[in-house]
Amino acid sequence: MAVSPPVCDFGAKMPEFELPDPNGARHKLEDLRGGNGTLVMFICNHCPYVQAIMDRLVRDASELQRDHGIGVVAISANDVADYPRDAPEHMKAEAEKHGFTFPYLYDETQAVAKAYGAECTPDFFGYNAKGELQYRGRLDASGRNPGPADAKRELFEAMVQIAETGEGPREQTASMGCSIKWKS
Repeated sequence: MAVSPPVCDFGAKMPEFELPDPNGARHKLEDLRGGNGTLVMFICNHCPYVQAIMDRLVRDASELQRDHGIGVVAISANDVADYPRDAPEHMKAEAEKHGFTFPYLYDETQAVAKAYGAECTPDFFGYNAKGELQYRGRLDASGRNPGPADAKRELFEAMVQIAETGEGPREQTASMGCSIKWKS
């Protein structure tokens, strides 16, 4: 079932966290923040909506990090008992397969996803340098299948704007994806 998160709550503060990567190394948000902003992405391995945008997501994240001073982190919070493809060992393989330039962290307790109010995969949270939410929209016009090759890079353009001005676009289209697989 496809889920769309609510619109951007402009100015909401970025919740702190410390989570492990698939190798067990712990990462604190304060160490992942970028000088011009931070992008926190809730993704997972099995979701067709995430798979449809994976190459574009990696391209945009890498460019935001390299050229715009944006810190980027991906988090998987799905219940791996019911969705074993989202377990840490598979997260590691997914990150290597796609050449992630950002940490891919595991939120086993789901507390971080709840603190952010994440609802689906993918769910994007774009913050300015002060840690204030400025973007909660989609990557681009893709859905369960990749959008057109020339699709507007909505997330990328919003994060560049945030890096340059501290403010995100007022018009945003919500992301759409699979619901986060909450533990019962």
